[in-house]
Amino acid sequence: MSFKAMKWLTAAPVALALAVSLAACGTGSATPSGSPTDALAGSDQQTLDKYTTADVTPIDKIDKTKLGLITDGTLRVGTLSDAPPNIFIDPSGNFTGYDNELLRAMGEKLGLKVEFASTKFQALLSQVKNQQFDVGSSSISTTDARRETVAFTNGYDFGYMALVTKEDAKAQTFADLKSGLRIGVVSGSVQEDYVKNTLNLDPVAFPDYNTVFASLKSGQVDAWVAPSQQATGQVKEGDGTKIAEKKLNTQNFTAYAVSKDNPALLEALNSALDAIIADGTWSKQTSQWYTDRKTAAEQTPEGWKPGSKAVKVGAN
Repeated sequence: MSFKAMKWLTAAPVALALAVSLAACGTGSATPSGSPTDALAGSDQQTLDKYTTADVTPIDKIDKTKLGLITDGTLRVGTLSDAPPNIFIDPSGNFTGYDNELLRAMGEKLGLKVEFASTKFQALLSQVKNQQFDVGSSSISTTDARRETVAFTNGYDFGYMALVTKEDAKAQTFADLKSGLRIGVVSGSVQEDYVKNTLNLDPVAFPDYNTVFASLKSGQVDAWVAPSQQATGQVKEGDGTKIAEKKLNTQNFTAYAVSKDNPALLEALNSALDAIIADGTWSKQTSQWYTDRKTAAEQTPEGWKPGSKAVKVGAN
C-alpha cells in the first residue's frame, strides 16, 4: 500500500491529551471509562499560534555563556534509541535520525557539542523538567498538558498517526477499532490517550516501540496505534505487517522540550532552528529522512510551516 500521495485530514484534527500518570499494561479489553475527550487538547493551529514566536533573536546576538547548560559548551540531550527514522541508534552505535540530526545542526549554529543519552519516553519530560537533560528530542507533540511540565521550542515537524496491523487483520482502518480488539500503544504517548479518550477503549500499553511492534507480530495485540514516522521505520516488506491507514494532522506540531527554568536556552534553540530553516538545512534533512516528503508542498502543507512566524523556509 503506497502512501507517497498522502491524504491530508480536512476534518477536525485527531486529538488527545497526555495522561499525567502512566497507565500500566492493560488487558486489551475495551472497557469505556469516562467520556471521550478532545485529543491533543491545545494542539490545534489556533492555540499553537499563541506559542509560536513572532520572530527570534538573531543567532549572533545569543550569549552562549548564559545558556544554563548542565555542562558548559555541551548540549545534553535525552532521546530514544528505537524509533526510526526520527530517533534511533545506527549500526555504528551513533544516535541519529531526523530529530537528532536537526538538533546537531542547531548545535553547530550555536557552537555547542551535542551529546545524546538514551531514555524512555515515559520519563523524558520529567527528566528535562528536573534538568537531568538540557533538551528532550523525541518527536514530542506539544499539548497543553505537556506544557505544564516543560517549555517547548517552536515547531520543527507536524503530527502523524498510523494504524499498523498484520496483513490479514480484521481492523483495516481507525474506524474498525472496536471493543474486543487488543490495541497496542506506547505508554505515556498521545496514541495511548487517543485510544483511551477519543476511541474510549482500553489499550495494551508497552514501554517502547520495539516491544509493541514485536507484540503485534507475535499476535499478542491485534493492532498498533503508532506515530506514523515510527511505524514507517518499523514495518518492513515481507514481515507480515503493514501500515493499514495513516492520519496526517497539520493542526499539531512537534518540538524540542526544555526546562521552564531555562528561558535562555529556549531562546537560543529557537534562534538556531530559524537559522537551519533559513539556510535550507531543514528542507534537506526533511527530504533525506522522509522519502515521501521531497517537495516543498509535502514538507510545508497548507496551514503549517516550521520555526518562528518570521522565518522563510530555504530550499535544500
